[in-house]
Amino acid sequence: MSEIEHFDAVVIGGGPGGVTAALRLTSHGLAVALVEDRLVGGECHYWACNPTKTLIRPIEILELAKAVPGVREVLASQTVDVEAVFRKRDAVIDHLVDRDIVAGLREAGIDVIRGRGRLDGDRTVVVSDNTEHERRLHAEHAVILATGTRPFIPDIDGLASAAPWTNRELATMTRVPSRTVVLGGGVVGVESATILSGLGSEVTLVARGSNLLRGSEPFVGERVAHALKERGVDVRCDTSVTSVARSNSGRVTVGTTDSHLEADKILVATGRSVNTGNMGLETVGLRNDEFVAVDDHLTALGVDGDWLYAIGDTTGRALLSHLSQYHAGIVADVVASRARGVSLDASGLSARDTGHLPQIVFTDPQVVEVGYTEADARAAGFEVTTRHATYPGGLGELLILRDGFEAEAKLVIDAERDTLLGATFVGPNVADLVHGATVAVVGEVPLSVLRHVVAPHPSLSQVWNPLLVG
Repeated sequence: MSEIEHFDAVVIGGGPGGVTAALRLTSHGLAVALVEDRLVGGECHYWACNPTKTLIRPIEILELAKAVPGVREVLASQTVDVEAVFRKRDAVIDHLVDRDIVAGLREAGIDVIRGRGRLDGDRTVVVSDNTEHERRLHAEHAVILATGTRPFIPDIDGLASAAPWTNRELATMTRVPSRTVVLGGGVVGVESATILSGLGSEVTLVARGSNLLRGSEPFVGERVAHALKERGVDVRCDTSVTSVARSNSGRVTVGTTDSHLEADKILVATGRSVNTGNMGLETVGLRNDEFVAVDDHLTALGVDGDWLYAIGDTTGRALLSHLSQYHAGIVADVVASRARGVSLDASGLSARDTGHLPQIVFTDPQVVEVGYTEADARAAGFEVTTRHATYPGGLGELLILRDGFEAEAKLVIDAERDTLLGATFVGPNVADLVHGATVAVVGEVPLSVLRHVVAPHPSLSQVWNPLLVG
């Protein structure tokens, strides 16, 4: 049996949450090991958020320019320089090399250990690499699970053997497929369709539901679907894929409930699976291949001793990298406080993510969602009122921003307290509104106060005005 190495905390998973947690724990003076079997930096940095937004940005900038008189005339026939876009993407993802990230972590005093970590009973982590060598780590105060999720591939006849793309292949592609079928009408699906169509692919998007972005306010999916169709995307809702076959030439035939589609690639965007398989969770009384339930201190439920924690995707609370980083700050402070014997009564040591989370969907138009939708708020037992507006409406000055400015917004209000429970905006560049909306929701600012927040003229912030009067 290998010699046991001792640390104050062991973090399993080197994505945004794991890296943030390790750095913060180290800043508290704790000895930390970070275990990762792939690239340190994680899904968001190499294969999701960062590269996909890098691919989308030039597309939306070109579309904006073509909507501005005086620029439109110069750029009317121009398209995105795909090779230049790919070069920028490659720089953003560090050419799929984590050398600099790892060097920075080690310089900060973190022991970065390459290999797959698994639990082996109380406070013990076993790390296996590609050899027969194993390292056994003992965590005096905490093991933090930050192992994230992976793309889910549904059980469709022929799909797995057809070499489907996921967000990973999209984010790192070196050639744009001539024709692509995108399977899934959620966030990844609509963003993928936006990227591919914007870079020149002929895209068909297939979604089982009657609308896109089904967890959002209904008008969100309607506006995004309309915009995708305007861009030339063939959007097919209420449609299921029944079979997939790849020919010897590499072409893909996709059978659906109403037709057959021919494409060069099929991209699967049908959700995520949690990376907790074969992690030894059974050795501490939990189940593998499931999300790890936690309390608001991010402590794993069902495990005695307050030493096992989980953050971000691994908890199943929401699959967002910014939630992982938020959780990381909370959990590091909780671990450090418990290590010093300090009370956790302070409100800052409890995660307050339920009903407060922001999200941006980077389509054109963009989507901003913060907190509850109306349906979710009612299901949670709130007495709800709403306010709704379409634009430009009475705000003709928004046309200054670009020709053809169209947007829609909705506020969900707690009728008893007159505070915001949620806000949704759909329109060009509405991502700029996300933090103000988040502050209003998290801060429980009364609408009687918000109506006195004066939006500067002329600016996108004026979309708040018709929502706050009355």
